[in-house]
Amino acid sequence: MAERLESLKAAIIGGICLCLAFIITSLLNTLVLAKYYPTLASLKIEPLNLDFLLSGAIASFSGLLFGVTYRYIIRQDKNPQLKAGGIFAFGLVRGLTQIEIGWYSTATILPYLVLALESVSWFAIAAIALDTAMQLGWLKPFAST
Repeated sequence: MAERLESLKAAIIGGICLCLAFIITSLLNTLVLAKYYPTLASLKIEPLNLDFLLSGAIASFSGLLFGVTYRYIIRQDKNPQLKAGGIFAFGLVRGLTQIEIGWYSTATILPYLVLALESVSWFAIAAIALDTAMQLGWLKPFAST
């Protein structure tokens, strides 16, 4: 039961981190990138509409899954390749899917490359938060047996 509670805490931390990262990057995309770079105008998202809420929910759910999985991936190891692999596994699956959609749907792929980079960044932020929580003792790593 204790392991399940730790996994739940990891899921909550991951979900909150990705939700906050989504909000911050959406604001950055709308207020900076879409405004000053016409090629990136498609990144603009109107806040608090259905698209924004759905994207935020998907990002949060992805963070929940990442938090649990990341805790099991890294266990008590100090292996940086495991940590980077977990981040890139989640970030690239999401990001490469966005690039593929952009490849087939529009004339320019640049906005989708930005979204792919954004996706990897989200999971890196969540990993940093999870590592920090483990270092502070708020979250226990999965015990390797």
